[in-house]
Amino acid sequence: MQVLCVGLPRSGTESLQKALLQLGYDHTYHGWDIVYDTECHSPGWVALARKRFYRGETLTASDFDALLGHAVAVTDAAASVFASDMVAAYPNAKVILNVRGDVEAWEKSLVKTLVKANESWGFWIASWLDRECFWAWHVYERFLWPLLFRAPDGDMAGAVRRNAKWVQREHCAMIRGLVPPERLLEWDIEDGWGPLCAFLDKPIPDVPFPHANAASSGWKAREEQCNKRWVDQAFVNLILILFAVFGSAVAARVFLFQR
Repeated sequence: MQVLCVGLPRSGTESLQKALLQLGYDHTYHGWDIVYDTECHSPGWVALARKRFYRGETLTASDFDALLGHAVAVTDAAASVFASDMVAAYPNAKVILNVRGDVEAWEKSLVKTLVKANESWGFWIASWLDRECFWAWHVYERFLWPLLFRAPDGDMAGAVRRNAKWVQREHCAMIRGLVPPERLLEWDIEDGWGPLCAFLDKPIPDVPFPHANAASSGWKAREEQCNKRWVDQAFVNLILILFAVFGSAVAARVFLFQR
């Protein structure tokens, strides 16, 4: 593990992932990979959340390597939620505290994305009908985001409105206290390539800095990807269940009629 990007969600995390990939950090793990990886890692992250936040155990490099052993950099959900443990687990990794200067815009973005997903009845219902959707719901909406924004009751909308700003201040203060200045870069997406490449000792690419996952475009595409991958499969599973129930009812009726 060479780079830990420990900033909170909706602070340029996917853009930063694409930038690190451009700079040669293959594989750079993003929070989306938790549910979109070829292997379903959601149960593993739920297990780490239980171990860390419910049993109070410290997580080590071996805990993270079981899920991130193929990665050289990490951004978004995993890094922000388990920031203090990852900083300690990988003492030689450089740390990027990606922030969003406009806190009001950041909070609104959380509401349009994380909160909206949390309040989606379609997502919740589909989680009862498809295994991958079940774990996607649980890892994000029952564990990682509620733990990060202090919403133990699951009320993400209320928690974000009450807590987001002070959670960000507390999170940034924690990282500054844990990481020596020479190992830390505080970075806003508006800073672009310059400070990032200087910190990582990489030449500046001759391409514009990537901008990904805007709420109105990138996030929307991810939602459509979710619908295609999970909700559609849940619908198919529901049809199969209904056919099974109907078939059982017909078989029972025939059996009773024959008697």
